[in-house]
Amino acid sequence: MQYQTTDDLELLINVLPPHVYEALRAANRFDSLLEVVLDLGRRPEARYVDRELDLSEREVGAEDIDYVVQRIGDFGDDNRAGIERTLHRISAIRNRKGKVIGLTCRVGRAVFGTIQIIQDIVEAGQSVLLLGRPGVGKTTMLREVARVLGDKKRVVIVDTSNEIGGDGDIPHPAIGASRRMQVATPTLQHEVMIEAVENHMPEVIVIDEIGRQLETEAARTIAERGVQLIGTAHGNTLENLMMNPTLADLIGGIQSVTLSDEEARRRGTQKSILERKAPPTFQVIVEIQDRNSLNVHHDVAAAVDMLLRGKKQSSELRYRDEMGQVKMERPAPAPPARSPRARSDEDAEPVDMPTTTVARPPAAELRPLRAYPYGVSQSRLQQVARGFQVPATVVDDLDQADVVLTLKNYYRRRPQRISEAERRGIPIYVLRSNSASQLESCLADIFGVNREVEYDPFDEAAEETKLAIEDIRSGRRASVDLSPRNAFVRRQQHEMAREANLLSRSHGKEPRRSVRIYQNNG
Repeated sequence: MQYQTTDDLELLINVLPPHVYEALRAANRFDSLLEVVLDLGRRPEARYVDRELDLSEREVGAEDIDYVVQRIGDFGDDNRAGIERTLHRISAIRNRKGKVIGLTCRVGRAVFGTIQIIQDIVEAGQSVLLLGRPGVGKTTMLREVARVLGDKKRVVIVDTSNEIGGDGDIPHPAIGASRRMQVATPTLQHEVMIEAVENHMPEVIVIDEIGRQLETEAARTIAERGVQLIGTAHGNTLENLMMNPTLADLIGGIQSVTLSDEEARRRGTQKSILERKAPPTFQVIVEIQDRNSLNVHHDVAAAVDMLLRGKKQSSELRYRDEMGQVKMERPAPAPPARSPRARSDEDAEPVDMPTTTVARPPAAELRPLRAYPYGVSQSRLQQVARGFQVPATVVDDLDQADVVLTLKNYYRRRPQRISEAERRGIPIYVLRSNSASQLESCLADIFGVNREVEYDPFDEAAEETKLAIEDIRSGRRASVDLSPRNAFVRRQQHEMAREANLLSRSHGKEPRRSVRIYQNNG
C-alpha cells in the first residue's frame, strides 16, 4: 500500500527568514524534513529523518525570530502557535522576561492510509489507547482515525494544541467530517472533554495526549456513558502505564490487597499483592513501534491481571510487509515462570518464604538503558544493576535519559524535573522506597526479565510503616492502622514510630493483632 501525504510545506517555509528559506531550497530534502530550529545566537538547523544540517554560517538574531513570530498565529498558554488551516506547529522558548528567544518549527503532515493496520479495531466500537515514543506517529494515526470514523459516526475531536485539526477556526480537511473543539488552555482539557459529551452527543471522542489526573477521570466518565474513546498517552508499553500512578487509572488502576494466610498459601504468594481496582477505561491498547509495526493488546483487563501475577501475556504483532500488506502474528505464549512454591496437602514441611526462580537472557542480549534517578540513590542503583547483571547506566542529564526512576513521595509533589519528563514522554518508574529489592524489581520490569525473589515480610512492613509515618507527619491522617504482623515485626514498627516521635499501640488478637500509629499531642 502507498501512503498519500499532504503537508502544505510551502506555507511553513514561507514564514522563515529569507536566508533560511533559501538554504532549505538548496538542500532540497523536503520529503524527509521534520523541523527547523532557530535559537538566538546559534546557527539555524534543519532536522531530517536521518540527519541534522546547519542551514547557515550566520547566527540567528533577534530580528530573525521576530520575522517568524510576526507571520504566524498567536502563542497559547502552552507556547505553541500554528499557521491557519495547516498542521504545522511552531513552539516557542522564552527567557525569564517572556521574550521569545527560540523557535521549533515542526512540519505537520497528514498521512492517509496509516489507519489500515488497525481499522478493524477502531471500527469495532471499542475504546482504543495509542502508546508510543514522541514522534512515532501517534497524532498522525489519531487524525486518520477521526477522518475514517467521521464518515460513519458522530465524531468530536478535543484538540488541545490544534495538532489534530490544524490552526485556525476552520479545521484541516484531513479530519474529514469530524467536528473539532478547541481548548483555551491545556489545563482545561478535561472540562472540554466533558462538555463535548454533554453538549454535542458524540458517538466517538478523539483526544490527544492524556496526561493529567483530571483527564484520566474525565476519560473514565466518558467511557461509562457509552461513548467510544480513541486517545493517545505517554509511554511505550502497557507496563509503562502500570508504573505511572497518574495514567494507571486508564487501565483500571492498581491497588494493594492483603490476603489471609490461607489464601496466600493457596495462591503461593505473599500476603500483600497488587490487583486491578476497576474495569479499564480503554479495552484495547496499541503500542506503536514505528509507522509499519505495532503490538496490540486486545483484552487490556486480562493483560493487566496477567502482568500483576508476574506472567507476560503475549500481544498480537501487526506489521506491513514489503508489498504493503498487513500481516498479523500472535506468538505462542512464553513458558510461564515457576510460581512461588505453595504448600500442598502432601507437603511435610511448611513454606515460610516462597521463592521464584526462572531463566533469564544473558546481559549481552539486553538493550543498554540510560536511567535518570530523581531522589533514588545513584550508587545503590549502580550496585543493583551490576549485581543483577543488566546494562543500566546512570546519567545526570534528563536529555540523555531513556527512563526516569523516582520515589513515590517525590512523584506526588511533581517537581520540575518530573513534570518535564512527563511532558517529553520519557517513561517514569515510581518506586516505594530506595531499597535494593525495589530497585531490582524495577530493573526486572524495565528489561523484561524475571528474577529470583525471596519474600521478606519485614521489608514490606517497614515500607508500610514509613508511608504511615509520612501521612501522619504531613497532617493527611491523624492515625493509621497497619496490617497485622507477628510480634517480632510489630516490635520493629513500634521502634520506628518512637524514632519518628509518634505514639503507637498494638490492638486486636492474634493472628490479627496489629499496630496503630497516631500523633503525639503531648
